Amino acid sequence: MLQYIMRRLLQLIPVLLGMTFVVFLIIRAIPGDPAVVILGQQATEEAVAALRETLGLNNPWYVQYFEYLKNLFTGDLGQSIRTRTPVNEEIWPYLAATFELSMFAIIIAVFIGVNAGIISAWFQNSWFDYTAMILALVGVSIPIFWLGLMMQYQFSLQWDWFPTTGREDVRNPVNAITNLYIFDTIIQGRFDQTLDVLRHLAMPGIALATIPMAIIARMTRSSMLEVMKSDYIRTARAKGEKMFWVVYRHSLKNAVIPVLTVIGLQTGLLLGGAILTETIFGLPGIGRYIYEAISSRDYPVIQSGILVVAFIFVMINLIVDILYSIIDPRIRYS
Repeated sequence: MLQYIMRRLLQLIPVLLGMTFVVFLIIRAIPGDPAVVILGQQATEEAVAALRETLGLNNPWYVQYFEYLKNLFTGDLGQSIRTRTPVNEEIWPYLAATFELSMFAIIIAVFIGVNAGIISAWFQNSWFDYTAMILALVGVSIPIFWLGLMMQYQFSLQWDWFPTTGREDVRNPVNAITNLYIFDTIIQGRFDQTLDVLRHLAMPGIALATIPMAIIARMTRSSMLEVMKSDYIRTARAKGEKMFWVVYRHSLKNAVIPVLTVIGLQTGLLLGGAILTETIFGLPGIGRYIYEAISSRDYPVIQSGILVVAFIFVMINLIVDILYSIIDPRIRYS
């Protein structure tokens, strides 16, 4: 297993290097000049030329790329053109906000999606089965931006159950230690703030969870139906074992592999694709961070932000592969 993990980690190097090269070329093709964006349209040509020289934008593209790689191998993600702040220091609060939101959403999606899929398979062709699969189809089809706006209107403006935007109550701000607000408030014993943070996460978390929840529910149902037709399941039922244990102890354990694959993929997608949810609910996440960097042609932030998201995505896939062998002893990596 250790050899397999080391081999996979070594394989990440050319993947991430290739990704940095492609992203580097693509963002250089974006129309606009970072110097003009910073100084404004009224800036003189001399001022723009001087700023381009200061930022190193006059160098050939390959010189800029290898300079970026050299800094990257020393752990330096560069300096934001817009804020003049090192990306290493600037990126974590945004990444932490997206991580907290994504984990909250995937927990909701897994808990509801897996159980809905299990019960649908258990009571196949029942009213619950039809209702759950219709809701799953609706969940996949509803645009997140529309659902988010409708939730804000109903649950915030009409019923005043949840805050409309943000991560915290600005009148009672969280003393950020790790920028993971739930964790920070718990370790400080501020459980009133923990509840407030959860209230702020509720609507964006549910909105973000709808699509993965629907996909997980459908995959769980399909996988469970296949497993429940197996001989060992019929044998367990013939021995008189309670159906609950047949389903959750025997069937689920053997049906979980494809479900785990979907969960891993959806977790990676949530971490990198929460920009609509973050924008609608005013959350300072990594998606909005990269989007604003694209708008201002902030090359170091774009490159480093995408690199960090890609690294997290491939690491999640590696963790899922490791979990395969833990859940199913028949799977061995050599």
